[in-house]
Amino acid sequence: MSKHQYFQVDAFTSNIFSGNPAGVCSLDDWLPDHTLCKIAAENNLSETAFYVPRTNGFDLRWFTPEAEVDLCGHATLATAFVLYELKGFKGPRIQFHTRSGTLEVTPHKQGGYAMLFPSRKGEPVEPEPALLEALGGVKPLEVLKSRDYMVVLENEAAVRAVYPDMRMLKLIDSLGVIVTAKGDKVDFVSRFFAPKVGVPEDPVTGSAHCTLTPYWSEKLGKVELTARQISQRGGEVMCHYRGPNVLLVGQARLYLEGVINVPGES
Repeated sequence: MSKHQYFQVDAFTSNIFSGNPAGVCSLDDWLPDHTLCKIAAENNLSETAFYVPRTNGFDLRWFTPEAEVDLCGHATLATAFVLYELKGFKGPRIQFHTRSGTLEVTPHKQGGYAMLFPSRKGEPVEPEPALLEALGGVKPLEVLKSRDYMVVLENEAAVRAVYPDMRMLKLIDSLGVIVTAKGDKVDFVSRFFAPKVGVPEDPVTGSAHCTLTPYWSEKLGKVELTARQISQRGGEVMCHYRGPNVLLVGQARLYLEGVINVPGES
């Protein structure tokens, strides 16, 4: 039986019980992939992050209850919070080595942490009828696709009103589906659905803002934008468009810390 430090952090929020809860598991070396999958399934959060120290930073991976994903913003933010606030990391920036390349996270002058992520600009596409049907028959202004579909609606009220058919969304050809519109009190709002990887509706999704930020930056003619994901828990993201990159800034709060017990290989 091996023991590993474990933390649960609410990310993209300054208040406990809001934002997106992420598991963060500290490892000295990688456990087998099937064990990482079982831990993430046991935690039953939208993502659990696992990190391993290396000479020039940390290796970082993210798992939903059903699959490994290529990029996760809120669990990266949660891991940076754990390293800076709880593990005594003192450097000016953290380098995370991931499937999406090297990601840098730095403390932000206004509080929280700034994450430099790759921009994932969506390309306009003709939506498949099943996608719109799965979202309750919405009438989009535009539909774009990068890793995920992004469906642009008329206003914030229309985004709030979406009631998707999760069984149908599982059949759509993308990891997830973003629904977005111009915000009433912020620059833009969004929701994110990924039932294909075990996340029916994600509370706050950093990776989705890699696609949202370039779109709304061009539409609104602004480089710095305020965003809110209007899930039941809700969360705030400050977004800065930097061409090939986006800078996402968010707060985080510790909810839980402890030790997990992992059985040895039989």
